[in-house]
Amino acid sequence: MSADSTMKFGFVCVQNAGRSQMSTAFAERERERRGLENSTKILTGGTHPADHVHEEVVTVMGELDIDLSDRTPQEVSTKELESCDVVATMGCSTLELDAETVDVRDWALDDPDGQDMEQVRTSSGSQIVACVSRMSDS
Repeated sequence: MSADSTMKFGFVCVQNAGRSQMSTAFAERERERRGLENSTKILTGGTHPADHVHEEVVTVMGELDIDLSDRTPQEVSTKELESCDVVATMGCSTLELDAETVDVRDWALDDPDGQDMEQVRTSSGSQIVACVSRMSDS
């Protein structure tokens, strides 16, 4: 990536209420930590968005000083996702994107909805941090 180009990442799942919200928040934190705010864009959404972010996710992310309480799941279109350089699906997507122009990665993460807090902390959280770190190094 040249110094004046912008890299665009997309994080998508069905409800945009758990895994993709966590992924987006960790990616935003990583973008800020690396000073890439001007060269990295982040998009998130779902194919059938929920009414709110899962409470388990809001609680666990709050423990990490990441506030998701004001976020609302949103719908994302194929056109929006095809504008990304890299799209990470969370293991629940049936998206069909133009794979010639978009690097689509299926992370196959467990859904945190209804999981106990420890499961969300250890499994979902640590898996997502590892995936975002690998993606950031791309």
